[in-house]
Amino acid sequence: MTIQDFDIQVATGQHVEYAQQICDEMAESAKARGTGIARRSPEYVADKMLEGKAVIALYKDGTWAGFCYIETWSHGDFVANSGLIVNPEFRKVGLAKAIKERVFELSRTKYPNAKIFGLTTGLAVMKINSDLGYEPVTYSELTQDENFWQGCKSCVNYDILMSKNRKNCMCTAMLFDPAEKQKEYEEKMKKITHKATLLERIENALKKIGQDH
Repeated sequence: MTIQDFDIQVATGQHVEYAQQICDEMAESAKARGTGIARRSPEYVADKMLEGKAVIALYKDGTWAGFCYIETWSHGDFVANSGLIVNPEFRKVGLAKAIKERVFELSRTKYPNAKIFGLTTGLAVMKINSDLGYEPVTYSELTQDENFWQGCKSCVNYDILMSKNRKNCMCTAMLFDPAEKQKEYEEKMKKITHKATLLERIENALKKIGQDH
């Protein structure tokens, strides 16, 4: 079994039948890890599919293999790629990474100026996020939208979060800031241009020396 055996696509109304299975697996997975997850109903997951704000992976025989969805906060200033889940039958083939890459691409297309963030306890997800350009941040840099934090209520660690005044918890916060990335890119290009100009000046000086002799 390889990653080529899967079709990773933007979910639509035709995938609504998988909503219950996805929610059941999210709950089972959280229980097995002993970590919290913001619980979602099958109706909520189905709505994400109908809105074109989710990515689903299907095995070549049509079996549901993985899922992730987009949530927007603070009037679209912040976007979260949430609920990443892979069917246990299809783990260890790089599916989580492929789904994350696809939903990240979808987020960037739909909300090009939004900051994309995530809260996770999973080292594998942290590694994937890091590869996509996310950086660890404090909770204060995330959305302060009350509705987002309300979603943490179903998490087993909610009391810890509240006892720390929402400043930190068991999850690591990670953020992709497009404005910051653009600034980094421009700085990099400036340095490359500066180096090229410097080399050009050195070459011209050497040519001039050669001509003088």
